[in-house]
Amino acid sequence: MSPLPRWVQVLDRWVDALGRALRWLVLAMTLVGAYQALARYLGRPLGVNLTSNAGNELQWYLYSALFLLGGAYALRHDAHVRVDVWYARLSPRRRAFVDLVALLLFVLPFAVLVIVLAWRPVAFAWAIGERSSDPGGLPRAPIKTLVPVAFALLALQALAEATRRWLVLRGRFTPEVTGPADEWREVEL
Repeated sequence: MSPLPRWVQVLDRWVDALGRALRWLVLAMTLVGAYQALARYLGRPLGVNLTSNAGNELQWYLYSALFLLGGAYALRHDAHVRVDVWYARLSPRRRAFVDLVALLLFVLPFAVLVIVLAWRPVAFAWAIGERSSDPGGLPRAPIKTLVPVAFALLALQALAEATRRWLVLRGRFTPEVTGPADEWREVEL
């Protein structure tokens, strides 16, 4: 039986599934961008505009969704950037302490702040039916809604990671050997 609380296990599985699903956004973003680029050049000799502002915005919306929703996945798999010079040399318990402090003092408060500050602009965007200022542009409310949703997911994952680190400090959980700090090695140039 795992020492991790059930909610952490469920959230981990859900975030992993979301991370696997987000791979498809990269493909969609690439296809939309390729179509927009090809259509721009193919339409010129024909004297026809085969591209649209909606296509350009869709590419940015897909990128935004990937970036926003991928934050929790990156946190789960320890894929965020950090100064590894000293962290890589710490014991698992000391790493757990550093991570716990960072999660509780920085990640979690920042995520909550973004959620709180994002609600009013999101509600306003839905209330007025906000759209892009570009002709044929997309509605803004759905992409703005992803901001508090993504940061809520990040906050939940931060709580899960804090719980995991707390259990390491208590000696009730042994961390898996994963993540950039554990894979650190010298690269010859």
